[in-house]
Amino acid sequence: MATATVSGDRQKELWRRLGEVNDPELDEPITEMGFVERGEVKGDGSVEIDFRLPTYWCSPNFAFLMLDGVRKALDQLSWSPAYRVKLHDHMFAEEVNRGMEAGKAFGDIFAVLAEDQDLGALRETFAMKAFKRRQEALLRGLKAHGLTDREILGMDLPAYDVARFEPGEAAKQKPRYRAALLERFPGRRADEPVFVTWEGRPVPPAALSAYLAELRGVRINMEFNGALCRGLKQTRYKELDVVDGEPTLVDFIMDRVPVRVAPTA
Repeated sequence: MATATVSGDRQKELWRRLGEVNDPELDEPITEMGFVERGEVKGDGSVEIDFRLPTYWCSPNFAFLMLDGVRKALDQLSWSPAYRVKLHDHMFAEEVNRGMEAGKAFGDIFAVLAEDQDLGALRETFAMKAFKRRQEALLRGLKAHGLTDREILGMDLPAYDVARFEPGEAAKQKPRYRAALLERFPGRRADEPVFVTWEGRPVPPAALSAYLAELRGVRINMEFNGALCRGLKQTRYKELDVVDGEPTLVDFIMDRVPVRVAPTA
């Protein structure tokens, strides 16, 4: 009984940690996106992860950022297990899996696959988009509660912490925006405004509407990409009779566009 309890607790901890890893482009947990197809704690305490992305050609940079996040999550597990992470059905799966089996760091594995991009700059770009998306949800939520633009933009951290929201996007993003704010500005005083630009500048009340329009554009783009990503993954792995066994983007689109039949005479 005690062994079963320990196993169950470890399994819960594993999925909690994996749920803290986000798709960097979409700012949504990889577990909710369905990228972690299997996460299992074995009888000896070791961990096995099967990871699958929505398309065969997903950018290796995105794969690196997510798999690096998975590695860090596994390193934080309380019992420090040995682990195996396997990437499936990706154009660089063989190289990645071979490198991981050889004990190479992800940075070394992806050094030749990184498409000559600065991964540090890529991380910052995605962090900026996540910051803006989370912030927009809170700003909209506070406006829906009837607060004036001046009241919202004058809110400091203690006032932010006691604010309450009905279940929904604002409530979901409240702790996530707080975390992003303090990560971006680690030395921030509690009495400073909570809502500032990515660069740290205050937003004048008269400019809030225009600022929200900018944030809305970021959110819509991320939501569209998220919906496309989910649809591609669902279509790719559902059982379809396709010529090469691999659904294409055309399959995805046709599966969702209603067919119009011309009326007969």
